[in-house]
Amino acid sequence: MKNNYSLFIAVFLVFVGCKTNVLTGKKTLNFFGNNKQIFAMSLQQYNSFLSENDVITDTKESDLVKSIGEDIARAAQVYFNYKGQPNMLNDYNWEYNLVNNQQVNAWCMPGGKIVFYTGIMPIAANADGIAAIMGHEVAHALADHGAQRMSLGIVQQAGGIITAEATKNQDAQKRQQIMMAYGIGSSLGGMLPFSRKHETEADKIGLELMTIAGYNPEEAPKLWERMKAQSKGGQPEFLSTHPSEVRRIANLKSWIPGAKALAKQINATAVAQ
Repeated sequence: MKNNYSLFIAVFLVFVGCKTNVLTGKKTLNFFGNNKQIFAMSLQQYNSFLSENDVITDTKESDLVKSIGEDIARAAQVYFNYKGQPNMLNDYNWEYNLVNNQQVNAWCMPGGKIVFYTGIMPIAANADGIAAIMGHEVAHALADHGAQRMSLGIVQQAGGIITAEATKNQDAQKRQQIMMAYGIGSSLGGMLPFSRKHETEADKIGLELMTIAGYNPEEAPKLWERMKAQSKGGQPEFLSTHPSEVRRIANLKSWIPGAKALAKQINATAVAQ
């Protein structure tokens, strides 16, 4: 009876947690209906990160990151206006910082808290490259990918609890094997594909945002060609949280005509208003 009850709770969580994502129009798993709580957590973590790292200000590069970030944020607002959701970004408090760190990385927390590492700037190479990265990272925040990953993590943990309860009468070795199989299976079949899907969504939305902002979308696949050139191979795609560079480059090239057409339509609508 307890096993059935636990299973019912898990199914119920997934059912009630499915919401339509405004940006993508798709049903997504998201238990966090109120962004304010997540935004507050993000702000705290962001401020803590900045206090512990070397933030670069008043340089050509830091000013460029901020300027392009502001362009992408304005494009996001235009995007949501076009979608009939002009108030979606009301709770966002955009902030853009360049941090002295040689990692090839950049990120955007929920609520619009953005960091670029100096290590990614040579690969960005130019303003369009920075815009491609900025658009991608901002897209993660706009699409609520952080909340979705947290929600799936809750489901994965619930599944682990149910599996542990269902196998509690098994001998220790068999139980360990089942739990290990669950961990591997839920990662390869759930968490990792989920993450790769998010990366693909962010690539597409980010390409659209940079194009709406007036940057050249042709630079996005070139950026990933530079990423590919500096990478050291890495693990197979099915074991990774990200699609392969080859797939990303091909996707971006195929999306460029659509991004240009969408940007032209959105910007024309914005001017008409």
